Amino acid sequence: MEKNQYKLCLEVLRRFNKAGILDGLILIGSWCLYFYKGYFENISYIDIATIKTRDIDFLVPIPARIKKEVDIPKLLEDLGFVIEFKGSKGYIKLDHPDLIVEFLVPEKGRGSDKPYKLPQLGMNATPLRFLSFLTDNVIRVKVEDFYINVPHPANFALHKLIIFSRRLKEDKALKDKNMAIEILKALFNKGEVRIVKSIFNSMLQKWQKKILNNLDSIGEQEIAKILIE
Repeated sequence: MEKNQYKLCLEVLRRFNKAGILDGLILIGSWCLYFYKGYFENISYIDIATIKTRDIDFLVPIPARIKKEVDIPKLLEDLGFVIEFKGSKGYIKLDHPDLIVEFLVPEKGRGSDKPYKLPQLGMNATPLRFLSFLTDNVIRVKVEDFYINVPHPANFALHKLIIFSRRLKEDKALKDKNMAIEILKALFNKGEVRIVKSIFNSMLQKWQKKILNNLDSIGEQEIAKILIE
């Protein structure tokens, strides 16, 4: 991980915390790996120095719990973030040479290809499938003198095992797969097999089947066996 990226990520989190909106957000994506390091203290874990990502993704549970109105583009403007639009639908992201800040929401029902408006933040969000699973079991991690919300590592890993086979880009699929396997192994080494199995068993059966099929396709039958024993 680049030092400048880390410093910038922390500053974004500080500003969101000071603005009173951080408690209403869940940090997801590859940055979770860095903030999980305390959870896996004294356990063999991913080498966080190898994390390479510009994306810092914030999940907004629906209904949104954010009551304050904060103009996020204005809040981050002096750091060098500029508004950019993705595709033809008007999805907003904040772009910086070191980081890209985006907001996501769980896709509901048949879904929509339109952005989900977040007028209280001066942003909009991309609806994506399976994200509701990341809101089901959230832990709070201390960062400096404040806390951030992140999915429980088991939810994070099992979610990655659902989506990696849906990735269009091979490098992203490989990254998701590797993160999922390494985190599950760290959880097993931490003695949390029962927790992982409980979370797996709480999932929709079609999601469970997808995970087991994906594990089989990458030769991780031992992990599949642990989940269904």
